[in-house]
Amino acid sequence: MRALGIDTSNYTTSAAVFDGSEGYNAGRLLTVRPGELGLRQSDALFQHVKALPQRFQELKEEGWLEGLSVVGVSSRPREVEGSYMPCFLAGDSLGHALALTLNVPCYQVSHQQGHVAAAAWSAGHLELMDRPMLAWHLSGGTTELLYVEPEGVNVRARRIGGTSDISAGQLIDRTGVLLGLDFPAGKAVDALAEGQTDQKFSVKLNDLTFSLSGMENKMRAMAERGEEPSRICGFVLETVADVVRRTTLAALGQYPGLPVLCSGGVASNRRLRTVLTESCGAVFAQPRYATDNAMGVAILAHRLRERELEA
Repeated sequence: MRALGIDTSNYTTSAAVFDGSEGYNAGRLLTVRPGELGLRQSDALFQHVKALPQRFQELKEEGWLEGLSVVGVSSRPREVEGSYMPCFLAGDSLGHALALTLNVPCYQVSHQQGHVAAAAWSAGHLELMDRPMLAWHLSGGTTELLYVEPEGVNVRARRIGGTSDISAGQLIDRTGVLLGLDFPAGKAVDALAEGQTDQKFSVKLNDLTFSLSGMENKMRAMAERGEEPSRICGFVLETVADVVRRTTLAALGQYPGLPVLCSGGVASNRRLRTVLTESCGAVFAQPRYATDNAMGVAILAHRLRERELEA
């Protein structure tokens, strides 16, 4: 059985197919004009509509569009009341139309649930979906620490910590754009920061919540003083890794013994991966499945259809 997944986030257009053990994700970043820090929802929606046929063309060329038995779509950012972003309408609408054409079921899940599933599968630990865990969703728009527990074959995520203002991804992207790098800037900031591990700021932790807006001010002050871009990038990434580490350790004090899973584009950062692996034994998505993708949506659709057939 093959499951098709579609995810149209505010950063990437993705379509993927999962067969129960393996899969293929076809994704492409949305285009952001130089110097800008993202897209308006109307622009993102327009780009998704234009880009989706090319993602399906890639799946077809790779031999993954035959024998589809179910469709899954990410219809909203999170599985909470009121969660909504217009960009997800592109994939949701197309997915339902394809399901009707193919005469197969269509399941709606959240973008965040897809991140958790893709992270667990790509890390080789899909069994984490069947037990409680702590999970970080570290992306361009979200820095949330979640308590995740099974809900059937899907998961239910409850926010227990994270940022109270800008996300780690926003801080990193704003750093990169200020230094003249293209948006999204995570990979370029990571490359510039390599070897810069001697400087950080200790962000105040309030229970499991912290603020990064003050850190943005410090980053801008460093740039105004003319400090080297590599030192600025290292300072930002060291600070992010340190506060995420301290928050995770505090959460494990409240929820002892739970595994820690990390997803989202920021989770592909090398320094963060090293710090959390060594200090907390955290499990990370493979970098290509840490960023926005449709693989998790396809995995969830496959699991939901299997349960329905077994019932």
